[in-house]
Amino acid sequence: MPSDPPTSPELDAYRAEADRFIAELDEEFYLHYAGLKDRLELEPIYERHDVLTSLEQARSLGAAVDGDRGVRELWHFACEGYLGKLTREHAERQAAVEAELEVTVDGETIPFRMLRPTMANEPDRGRRERLDRVMWEATEEHLNPIYLESLEVVRATLPALGVSDYVELHERFGFRLRELAVQCRAFLDSTEELHEQVLDRAMRELLGLGLAEAQRWDLQRMIRSPQWDVGFPADKMVPALKATLADLGIDLDRQENVHLDIEQRPQKSPRAFCSAIEIPDKVMLVIQPIGGADDWRAFFHEAGHAEHYGNTSPDLAMEDKRLGDTAVTEGWAMLLQHLTDEPSWLSRRLDFPRPNEYATEGMMWLLFFVRRYAAKLLYELEFFTGDPAAMPQRYVELLGDATKIEPSPANYVGDIDAGFYVYSYLRSWAFEAQLRDHLRERFGTDWFTSREAGSLLRELWAQGQRPTADELLREVSGSEIEMEAVAERVREPLA
Repeated sequence: MPSDPPTSPELDAYRAEADRFIAELDEEFYLHYAGLKDRLELEPIYERHDVLTSLEQARSLGAAVDGDRGVRELWHFACEGYLGKLTREHAERQAAVEAELEVTVDGETIPFRMLRPTMANEPDRGRRERLDRVMWEATEEHLNPIYLESLEVVRATLPALGVSDYVELHERFGFRLRELAVQCRAFLDSTEELHEQVLDRAMRELLGLGLAEAQRWDLQRMIRSPQWDVGFPADKMVPALKATLADLGIDLDRQENVHLDIEQRPQKSPRAFCSAIEIPDKVMLVIQPIGGADDWRAFFHEAGHAEHYGNTSPDLAMEDKRLGDTAVTEGWAMLLQHLTDEPSWLSRRLDFPRPNEYATEGMMWLLFFVRRYAAKLLYELEFFTGDPAAMPQRYVELLGDATKIEPSPANYVGDIDAGFYVYSYLRSWAFEAQLRDHLRERFGTDWFTSREAGSLLRELWAQGQRPTADELLREVSGSEIEMEAVAERVREPLA
């Protein structure tokens, strides 16, 4: 039976409790991954707020949507929470298997989670192939059964939420999946020749292999690009961020709500991350500087999240601060991240050799990953509506055609992110490309040195996630999000 919609006071109470639930989760993740707490204890938090993600609550909120975007976001939160609660056991089992599983290659025992970095750092091509084979054999045997069982639980539950499949559910959340798929197909067509030419040339230079000969285990080695690490020293990461923000009129040291956690701790995650515990009052930007290009990219990406959340207006409703279109915050993160690909920024902030060459390589990888995610969206649409038996082969066909490197069919289910997050990533790349164009036209090619540009960014950040990425871009530049903007972004240095 359909549930009655909540009253206005009940909606307010739900907002307040959801706000506390997310804050407690974010603080727990921060404490654990910052090395301040040994164990990640999520179960007590879920138990304290169990009513938030009940089926009855999801149905009740669904009955109240009726065109109200704020209520729709609360319904989206409740549905995803309910599905997450049903599959939490699978997520825990998956994590346990990944943490405990070990494999043997050439007589050496290697933890499963170390296979990819081991492959990336392995100069011997034959050994990389053996590492790859063992990794996917272990995935097929130990992880895919868990993934498939979890997905079956979700499929079986969808009718109770009033939808026939996962695609329909997200379209009711406001995801325009099929519209974006049309753009993705056009993007793949328009960039295919450029992608093949650029990737083939780079592989010949770096690996001595043409694209026709290269395999996925070669790609892992190539993506690593250790030749650039010396240009990105660990001790200059934080000063470079502070100076960049200062150019935009932002004093990171005086932002009392944005906390920069740079202390060295044995159990601290080596990867930068952002925890928006209270928005905007307590935003944690966490880094244990290692250095290298990848570390800098991750740090500036997370700094984009931190500035977005830290400048969000405190007067917004909970759903406009914590929920909404995640392509917005990912877009702001991409904007700061891609400064590390700007030759003039590199020359300004670092004594960097060959900045144009590095920027060109960065755009090659941007093209590669956007093409990969474009194919991933097309694949996921088929996965959730098509014949399950055909999916391993379709995964190979779609992803292989997009990247020109054949993936393992064993990855056909593990490569799917919950909640169609691929939709947010794709749109955030387009949002960044189009917003960058606007900033360059309005404030000059070195827009990141302009205090006027910084003022505009703070005005936009203040809106939190109340507007969608499409609405925000339309407000700023009058344009609609277009995947072809990414093609134009990469053609500039690659053509």
